[in-house]
Amino acid sequence: MKTYGEQLEQLENKGLMRKLQVGKPGMLEFSSNDYLGLAHHPLLKEASIKAIEQYGSSVASSRLMSGNLQLHEDLEKRLAKLTGMEAALLFGSGFLTNIGLLNSTASRDDLIFSDRLNHASLVDGAGLSRARVARYKHCDVDHLEYLLSHLECRGHRYIVTDSLFSMDGDIAPLRLLDELSKNFDCDLIVDEAHAIGIFGDGGGICREYGVKPLAIVGTLSKALGSYGGFVSCNRDMKKFLVNRARTFIYSTGLPPAAPAAALAAIDIIESQPDSGKKLLSNASDFRCLLKSSIFSTEPSESQIVPIHVGDNLKALELADRLKAKGISTVAVRPPTVPDGTARVRLSLTLNHSRDDLQYTADVLNFTGSEI
Repeated sequence: MKTYGEQLEQLENKGLMRKLQVGKPGMLEFSSNDYLGLAHHPLLKEASIKAIEQYGSSVASSRLMSGNLQLHEDLEKRLAKLTGMEAALLFGSGFLTNIGLLNSTASRDDLIFSDRLNHASLVDGAGLSRARVARYKHCDVDHLEYLLSHLECRGHRYIVTDSLFSMDGDIAPLRLLDELSKNFDCDLIVDEAHAIGIFGDGGGICREYGVKPLAIVGTLSKALGSYGGFVSCNRDMKKFLVNRARTFIYSTGLPPAAPAAALAAIDIIESQPDSGKKLLSNASDFRCLLKSSIFSTEPSESQIVPIHVGDNLKALELADRLKAKGISTVAVRPPTVPDGTARVRLSLTLNHSRDDLQYTADVLNFTGSEI
């Protein structure tokens, strides 16, 4: 077995070394998931401060002990309404949500059909459930239908997918997946982490498409400008998760500032239902500005815009060149993305002005000829 030092050297040589960096002021930030620019909104700050003054900085217990606040209950009701579901349950993070949901819902006799590019939390949650996992080609409903037709199990079957994929910015064919789940007697589980707040008047792509899955997973840490995760589902499933989801049962409840900020964010989103549409329009315009570049942004159809490079070292070089021009980005490399598909991922937010987007496009168009 190689030593840690040898493994680190190997990562460095392949251009796969990751390092923590402190953000620099004055940079155009394109790696943040603060899509609606709410993380620094004065109403969210005010709500967080009031919650800390009233409840303290931590609930200091799991919610099944003494850590359950009315703030948690109020936020769950608002999230259920926002996503068009009966109920919702808060978790410590989006990652913990998916692990807790899949690990408690699926079991050894079950079969999970998982999109090949699903988020790592869905992959890990499916693995921990000990269910059999069949991975279908990315957004390929024909391949999924073939697997559904040919793979049997003694227990139940689930189709699990992201709605908006975080590395390419493309959208799952949710209407077709919903149809397949009904035709083959499966349950559909959808992770809406990057779509909540943006699509469906804030409720996500399932709400926009009129799809009602078994469960919707969301996060408070992106468009809602706070921290934490949640499942929207029916009332019985919520009760089941309260009793069976280990990442809920054995975790301290969200600190008061987090649900308070998220409640304020939902107020803002509901009062400004076109904010998500504005962001998507800006992203569409930005992709058009990049059409003259040698870089591909396909298959993006959202606020997430990948700049495909392919080679790990070239992706790092592009990120460095952008930083030299005051544009903060991160080179995304395997294992986050498949081998040979390294890219610089740009997350557009409402904090970016039209001038910011034009400048960034101009830099990318010029730099593309030099990489």
